[in-house]
Amino acid sequence: MFDAFTKVVAQADARGEFINAGQIDALAAMVGDSFKRMDTVNRITSNASAIVTNAARDLFDSQPALIAPGGNAYTHRRMAACLRDMEIVLRYVTYAIFTGDASVLEDRCLNGLRETYLALGVPGASVAEGIRKMKDAALSIANDRNGITPGDCSALMSEVGTYFDRAAAAVG
Repeated sequence: MFDAFTKVVAQADARGEFINAGQIDALAAMVGDSFKRMDTVNRITSNASAIVTNAARDLFDSQPALIAPGGNAYTHRRMAACLRDMEIVLRYVTYAIFTGDASVLEDRCLNGLRETYLALGVPGASVAEGIRKMKDAALSIANDRNGITPGDCSALMSEVGTYFDRAAAAVG
């Protein structure tokens, strides 16, 4: 896992080149938006339990077979595992938001997750739907304009959405 700065340096070093003006400008913009990024991570982290719980509730309301006898989230143990997995995905999404880099999400969370779910008989489409529900909740919370660093957050919110989209695509 590299942060954005280390990644730029590693790429320039691999090419045997200096860091160019475009890369410096991109990193400067990231630093300029760092308070917005931290506000977003803080908001999502502070509301993680509600995000996961409400997304799971919405998922089970729309797909009641998951919690019916024989369903993948039937029994308290399976339900707890489902909630744990949703929380883990959300946690790694916040790491990606904080660093501005999806590699930690890809390498430590999503790599091999689809295969694991297939082997366990977990319906990937349902997991992906749960992740999309977390995305909607997280973006709603992060887009609340009260008490955050002023400014245009549309690019950051788009970036946040891509991390959730990656996670949903990885399991679905």
